[in-house]
Amino acid sequence: MFRNQYDTDVTTWSPTGRLFQVEYAMEAVKQGSAAIGLRSRSHVVLASVNKAQSELSSHQRKIFKVDDHIGVAIAGLTADGRVLSRYMRSESINHSFTYESPLPVGRLVVRLADKAQVCTQRSWKRPYGVGLLVGGLDESGAHLYYNCPSGNYFEYQAFAIGSRSQAAKTYLERRFESFNESSREDLIKDAILAIRETLQGETLKSSLCTVSVLGIDEPFHSLDQESIQKVIDTFEKVPEEEEDGGEGEAEAEAEAAAAAPAEQGGAGDQDVAPMEM
Repeated sequence: MFRNQYDTDVTTWSPTGRLFQVEYAMEAVKQGSAAIGLRSRSHVVLASVNKAQSELSSHQRKIFKVDDHIGVAIAGLTADGRVLSRYMRSESINHSFTYESPLPVGRLVVRLADKAQVCTQRSWKRPYGVGLLVGGLDESGAHLYYNCPSGNYFEYQAFAIGSRSQAAKTYLERRFESFNESSREDLIKDAILAIRETLQGETLKSSLCTVSVLGIDEPFHSLDQESIQKVIDTFEKVPEEEEDGGEGEAEAEAEAAAAAPAEQGGAGDQDVAPMEM
């Protein structure tokens, strides 16, 4: 994208009907670290890539807890995501205090979208440069929503946002039909495999990703690195075992081939001393 006379103000329309400042905010989401969400009938899994600015710094959090039944993963400007997650947490607490019941996920998503939309109609504000994957569980079941900087929101079975998310989307599109009936462990495994698709050849380790899960009778929480590494080991070591098995079969065939001539010659030369090599 290039600067033009219609992108100096978020409220200025271009002749083609575009708001460039909003599009720039959506572009910021594409530049952020990848975030992935999946849901089944009873569980929601959120995952994100941990990227540090340098080897001397730690990574910034990309997954936030809103309530026991709601969590959010972000991609884009982390500061904006932190502010919006705090707003969501406040809305959830106020609803619980007033009505003594958990806030429905869809209602919270609408409030979040309205807050983002206001920033596209005020010349003294700018759009939030962050995309949010909101996962939650309420009386109507598990939900996964994507909130866009433009104020739009969409519900998904599985979705990925952020840098190199198209590779993860391709993986999810091949597998999404089975997600509705997937178990908790299968959802976690698919989320980690989708994260691996975004790394483009980089070795997947537990330190490179964060995985959080919520479900029926399971409050929202993040998995520890040991649990994530165990899941990674289940599919990272399979090719090595297959290679080892292939080498073992080749060695067995070679030994069998070497033993066959020896057995044939041994019948007539049983009393002959073996030759020294």
